[in-house]
Amino acid sequence: MKPAFLITIDTEGDNLWTSTAGPVSMENGRYLPRFQNLCEKYGFLPTYLTDYDMGRSPDFLHFAEETLKRGTCEIGMHLHAWSTPPAHPLDSEVRRPQPYLIEYPDEVMEEKIDRVTHTLRSQLGSGVVAHRAGRWAMDERYLRMLVNAGYSVDCSVTPGVALKPSSPASPLSPRGYERFPESAYEPSLSDFRRSGSSGLLELPVTIGIRRRAFKMFTPLLPGKLSRRLLRPLWLRPNGENLEDMLKLVRCHIASGADYLEFMIHSSELMPGGSPYFSDHESVERLYLHLETLFSQLKDVTQGMTLSGYRNHYFSSLSAKESL
Repeated sequence: MKPAFLITIDTEGDNLWTSTAGPVSMENGRYLPRFQNLCEKYGFLPTYLTDYDMGRSPDFLHFAEETLKRGTCEIGMHLHAWSTPPAHPLDSEVRRPQPYLIEYPDEVMEEKIDRVTHTLRSQLGSGVVAHRAGRWAMDERYLRMLVNAGYSVDCSVTPGVALKPSSPASPLSPRGYERFPESAYEPSLSDFRRSGSSGLLELPVTIGIRRRAFKMFTPLLPGKLSRRLLRPLWLRPNGENLEDMLKLVRCHIASGADYLEFMIHSSELMPGGSPYFSDHESVERLYLHLETLFSQLKDVTQGMTLSGYRNHYFSSLSAKESL
């Protein structure tokens, strides 16, 4: 069977790239149809991981409703703690304009998760079961809350990547993913890094490493490797890394990976919505790169949503166990 190609879009406001607090604009919702049309051209099924602000945007909701009717996408949840109600002050001595959800008390975490979940499911139906943490930060408490809220697939793990504190003085630093699995697994509710029986499937983002000295790509490898020689490379476009992404794809397929997970932000699809794509010309270059990447993946992968892959994963597991 061909590997699955999973397209994930962090669907959020235009101006979240800086730590400056202020109103969130959501104009990039008007730019999603072009990306969706490109995905459909090649038979791919993107998952739009949507935050609280975008979940209330008329432009996005109209787009999501029409695309869901065609059965050509999935809507999931994405959570930015600082812009999701209820407001809750953290330590006033620590300036944290964009704190991680895991820095809040448990009851506030649960309220924020419930608020985004209710917003999305009340507008778009009960099929919102996929999730990605804002700024990637997860822990076991967060995992248990997601399971209790009815989520069945997560894609927050970035193998081999360290996470930074939300501020130098923050008392709670997020756990890095340096020693996490790089392929699908069912995490334990007591240890997010290890396999268990949570019922939720974790789908780490596709990330490889480049050996700088030799310009070679390999999947992430276990053990202690010299970080001076290794650099994580994501299946994520920046306008200049088409060849890197193509090499990464070839490497992962050759290694026997059963899925590839691509990510992008919705704001990167709009001119001026992100530092990487600051004008019309840079967005056009992005689409040229996407066209090349998707065309080469069309015949060697099959498009799936995150929940679609989850169903396939557990069905295959059950079939193997019954033999």
